[in-house]
Amino acid sequence: MKKAIILVALMTLTVGFTSCRETTTEKETVVREVEVDETDDGGILERAGKEVDDEVNEEIDKIGDDN
Repeated sequence: MKKAIILVALMTLTVGFTSCRETTTEKETVVREVEVDETDDGGILERAGKEVDDEVNEEIDKIGDDN
């Protein structure tokens, strides 16, 4: 019997706490003007590959040619 009373009390508290929440959601729309570069540099992988290639070429130039 005590388990039933405790269970009912917990259920009542749970419903009481969850039903009192306000559900107002006001979303504000933000519009920003952004200047877009029209050059086609490829995707992110191509740009990252170019950067890595440049770094590797610089390191090779620092080391020099062994031939």
